[in-house]
Amino acid sequence: MPDDITAYRALALQLTCHAVNGCPDRTSARARMRENLERIDRGVSGSKAFLGRDLRLVVLPEYLLTSYPLGETLEGWADKAALDVDGPEYEALAGIAVRHDVFLAGNAYETDRHFPGLYFQASFCVAPSGEVVLRYRRLVSMFAPTPHDVWDRYLDIYGLDGVFPVARTEIGRLAAIASEEILYPEIARALALRGAEVFLHSSSEVGSPRLTPKDIAKRARALENLCYVVSANTAGIAGVDIPFASADGMSKVVDYLGDVRAEAFPGESANACAEIDLAALRRYRRRGGMGNLLSRQRLELFAATYAGSVYPPNTMLGPDGSPVPPDRSHFVATQRAVLERLDRDGLI
Repeated sequence: MPDDITAYRALALQLTCHAVNGCPDRTSARARMRENLERIDRGVSGSKAFLGRDLRLVVLPEYLLTSYPLGETLEGWADKAALDVDGPEYEALAGIAVRHDVFLAGNAYETDRHFPGLYFQASFCVAPSGEVVLRYRRLVSMFAPTPHDVWDRYLDIYGLDGVFPVARTEIGRLAAIASEEILYPEIARALALRGAEVFLHSSSEVGSPRLTPKDIAKRARALENLCYVVSANTAGIAGVDIPFASADGMSKVVDYLGDVRAEAFPGESANACAEIDLAALRRYRRRGGMGNLLSRQRLELFAATYAGSVYPPNTMLGPDGSPVPPDRSHFVATQRAVLERLDRDGLI
C-alpha cells in the first residue's frame, strides 16, 4: 500500500438521482443506469478540475443509479435495479475512480449469489486502482432485506468482520454508514471500535432549513466516535411521484469534534468539500482527558442489555436455512408484531 496521506480533501458530491422506477423492463433500466454513470463521471471530473488535485475522496448519494423501489416485488427489483458484484456498473464505477485518481464511495442495491431472490443495499468504496476496497451491506432498513434478516447464514458466509468492515487505505481507515443508519449509534460505534476514522455516509434524505434528526445525528456520530463524517445527499429525485426537491441539499463534511466544515445548499453542488486532517484526528485520539470518548467506553455495562432481541433475526430464512423472499407486507407485519410484543412487555 502507498504511504499514508495524512491530509487531503473530501467531497460529498450532491447530484440528482434519475430514477429507474418508470422504466418498463430490465433493459431500459440498465440504459438509464448507464446514463447516470455518465453523469457521475462528469460530476467527478468537473469537481476535481475545480477543487484541485488533493481531492482524494468523493462520496456519492444513496442509491444514485436507481432511486428506491416503489411497489416492486423483491425479486422484481433485484432483477431490474440491483447490481451484480462483478457486473458492468461496478466496472464503470472503477473506471471513474481510476480516471480521476480518487477513492469513490457510493451506495447501490446489490445481489448476492448466496441469497437468490433477495437484494441488499450496499455501500461501497472503489480505490484509485479500481479495486473495491470496502463493501458494507445496510443492516437496518424498513423496507429492504438486510443481513440481519438472513443472519445465521450471513454470518456463516461472511463472519462479523464482513458485517462491520473497515478498509485500511492510504487515506485512512474508511467505513460506511447507509442513509438512516446514522440514527443508530451502535453501528457507528461498532465501526469505530474496529478502527474507523472516516465514515462514508451516502444518504437521500429530507432537505430542510431546520436541524433534522439525521442532521443532528451526523454531528453526534462524529463527536461520539472521534471520526470524520462525509455525508452526501441527493440533489432531488427525478422520475418518481414525490415532489422533486423533497430530498435535496445539506450534504456536508463534519469533523471529529462535530463541527460542520463545509455544507451544500440545494441543487447539484460540489460545495460540501473540506480537508480531512488525519494527523490531527490521530493526535486527538491519543490525548488523555474527558474529551477522549473512545478511551472511556465501558462496554461491559451494556453487554447484558444488548444480548436481548427487539427486531427478530432470520425472518427471511426458511427452516432449512435457505433464503425465502417475502412479499412487501412482510416488513409492516414484522414491525407490528414487534410493537405488540413491546407493548405486552410494558416497554412502550
